Amino acid sequence: MVPILLVLLLAAILFGLGFAVKVLWWIALIVLVVWLLGFLMRGTSASGGRGRWYRW
Repeated sequence: MVPILLVLLLAAILFGLGFAVKVLWWIALIVLVVWLLGFLMRGTSASGGRGRWYRW
């Protein structure tokens, strides 16, 4: 009985980890797209130089 429970626990952990990794890949992709859009659509700064769309 214990080996079956261990296998089920391992399968549940791997399934949860796989789901979390897939979600993290989607989040990373969305962040990359937002960054690229901001990079391509940045405006010029008040001093006439090239501006930054982020504040850090």
